Amino acid sequence: MPDVAEKYGYPHCTGHRSSLAGGLYNGCKRESAIKFHFSTSVASIESYEPKVVFTAKPRNGDAYKVEADLLLAADGIKSVTRTEMLAKLGTESEEEDTGQAAYRIMLNRCDMENDPELLELIDCNTVVRWIGARRHIIAYPVSDKTIYNLSTAQPDDNFAAATNATYTTKGAKAAMLKVFDDFCPLVQRMLDLVPDGEVCEWKLRTHKPLPTWTLGCVALLGDACHPTLPHLSQGAAMAIEDGAVLAECMSRVPAGADPAAIGKALKVYELLRRDHTYALVDLAAFSGRTLHLGEGKAKEERDRHFADHRNKGSVPDKWASPDVQKMIYSNDCVQQATENFDKLYAGLS
Repeated sequence: MPDVAEKYGYPHCTGHRSSLAGGLYNGCKRESAIKFHFSTSVASIESYEPKVVFTAKPRNGDAYKVEADLLLAADGIKSVTRTEMLAKLGTESEEEDTGQAAYRIMLNRCDMENDPELLELIDCNTVVRWIGARRHIIAYPVSDKTIYNLSTAQPDDNFAAATNATYTTKGAKAAMLKVFDDFCPLVQRMLDLVPDGEVCEWKLRTHKPLPTWTLGCVALLGDACHPTLPHLSQGAAMAIEDGAVLAECMSRVPAGADPAAIGKALKVYELLRRDHTYALVDLAAFSGRTLHLGEGKAKEERDRHFADHRNKGSVPDKWASPDVQKMIYSNDCVQQATENFDKLYAGLS
């Protein structure tokens, strides 16, 4: 994306997830009103309004009750809050296996620098994708080119016998190498650098759109309400945008407002975010299906479409497709909240 800065005002950057988390954490520490309770999770929710009451459970301590004006749940695809909320409404989330799994790999520069081709990869400013039948690998440098990050997607064969409750499992290096044994020698050399015993595979799961993201003074955000496959690289970005829109919506609730006003503001947040996030979830799933075609006419048509629309129009890999990039990078979620909050708020009963 050489022209992304010209089009959208900012360059396309990559970074280590821990750097992002660390930056957010350091920013929060500067705010005296923010207090962290590490290794503590929500175990159950007893009340959604007028006050939120929930049970917090430290990893190595006794559970205790918490009362709050508002609960924002960013507790991921295995969200306890979502399960509790939907049970209160007499329904449940319909989680789905996607038939896909992923290896997440980080190679150190010192392990690559003695191979000229691998050194060229980690020194470039390019995202590279290798595509094969039902499998692909996407890779790029992070952390000032000291780490080469690889993410794969492949059939969910290793999880087929038994689902792991954490959606992850320690894998065998030999099994990983076999998955990609028909990829080019460069890929083989990269994967061979992964130390034995450090192969970890993720089950890729999602769930169908939820009937609601909010109940009373409780709201879901991020993967708790719109988990996505990684093929569009938008999971963390959408969660950050959710937070920005929530902040904008809640800033418009007057101090001392009653619980009904808080609930309406949370519903406006959902209305502002729902269609956009689910559209990106669908595009990520579509991109995964298209990238993983086996041999045949559909694959031939996909490859022709890649060649014909390399720099314009729409391409099968939606992450690299100019029309989808415009949809993502020109979307100003805060401006949308600012311009539409009052109208949406007034329209809620």
